[in-house]
Amino acid sequence: MTNRFSLFLALAASTALSACNLAPKYARPEPALPALPQGGVYPAAATDAPDISRIGWRDFFVDDRLRQVIQLGLDNNQDLRLAAANVLQARAQYRAQRADLFPAIGVSGTGNYTNTAQFAASAGGALGGVGVQDVQNFSVTAGITSYEVDLFGRVRNLSRAAQEQYFASSEAQRATRVSLIGEIASAWLTLASDREQLAIAQNTLKAFQQSLELTRAQFRIGVASELESRQAETTYESARNDVATAQTRIAQDINALQLLTGATVAPELLPESLGDAKATIDALPGNVPSEVLLRRPDVLQAEHQLIAQNANIGAARAAFFPSLSLTATVGSIASTIGKLFGSNTDTYVVSPTASLNIFNFGKNQANLEYSKASRDAAVATYQRTIQTAFREVADALAQRGTIDEQLRAQSARANAAEVAAKLSDARYRAGVDSFLTVLDSQRSAYAAEQSLVTTRLTRASNLVTLYRTLGGGLD
Repeated sequence: MTNRFSLFLALAASTALSACNLAPKYARPEPALPALPQGGVYPAAATDAPDISRIGWRDFFVDDRLRQVIQLGLDNNQDLRLAAANVLQARAQYRAQRADLFPAIGVSGTGNYTNTAQFAASAGGALGGVGVQDVQNFSVTAGITSYEVDLFGRVRNLSRAAQEQYFASSEAQRATRVSLIGEIASAWLTLASDREQLAIAQNTLKAFQQSLELTRAQFRIGVASELESRQAETTYESARNDVATAQTRIAQDINALQLLTGATVAPELLPESLGDAKATIDALPGNVPSEVLLRRPDVLQAEHQLIAQNANIGAARAAFFPSLSLTATVGSIASTIGKLFGSNTDTYVVSPTASLNIFNFGKNQANLEYSKASRDAAVATYQRTIQTAFREVADALAQRGTIDEQLRAQSARANAAEVAAKLSDARYRAGVDSFLTVLDSQRSAYAAEQSLVTTRLTRASNLVTLYRTLGGGLD
């Protein structure tokens, strides 16, 4: 018992010695982050508006079809599965590294059987007969098979670095989820826009076909010129090309959705047009402070990686100092198995080992310089990530501040162009205007209607972009 108590004291002393940490004290770099802009082209702060960065995606997206498509992507997307696997890998690496903080305890038992020849001497001194003696002994030991006494924090800093990499991979998974939700929503809205554009192109194609048939008939009887017939044909073929192009885009949109979701999306979950349902809540962000950007998953990921590099400096510094390893066992040894746990059979071994590299051609210094350079690179990456986040949010806010005015202007333009097309057609049939004026008015109305749909898509996508760039809720 005394031997075991002595071993316990040796372990306690070694643990008490493991108190030095050579890593630099971590301090979050002060980002050069101005306040998010407000006023001018930017929307005014709405104090009663919700913070969309804290709204769960199921509450933000209100169309049930879109919710189901997003959930399908969260369940099957391969990028998200890869991110989840990376988290599991990082967690396992952290647990493996953290295990080095604790002694490895082992138990072993041995038995030795020795057959020894015994030579008997005669009375005259010559060798006599030969006898055989069997010698046996048994032992059981338990103790520390391998343990580095972490005098200078090398093992603890490596464990901290692995832990921070695990946290970084978790934030990377969150960033992947937020990005995936935004991409699925944008692809779904793009499909809705392209289907609406196809409907416009098909309706326009019918109108241009009627105009073409009319001018060809008039040309045959000499009322219209061949130029007017060819102009009508040009406009008709252009619209026919637009229909084919829109059909191609729709097929590509569906392919993109299936790639993002990792599964086949049922037709009933796909939108027919932008106007057939409201995709998101119509919420302007409130008075958003710049500090909200520090909550973004990609920013948190960069900070955890910075902390990991800071810890690696401590591990590199510890390599300059002696390394102390400890092996210690307690056990019992006896000539028979039955006596192994009897009295006066205790045995113990304590074997501390100290080692220090005297000359290794500058390897330790190079590792330290590499760790410091990696820390500096991580600081730059952290600052750049914040600056990128600021620009993304500021750009989205700038668009949000003017998109409603653009939409009103495009709506007025489309209405005016539609009326102008009807008036020019009436004047042409009355013989007041030429057919060229009719074609020009029809083309203007067609372009205005297309631009209106594009602007409506921009407005719908803008809220999705704001939701994503502000970090997005993941509930």
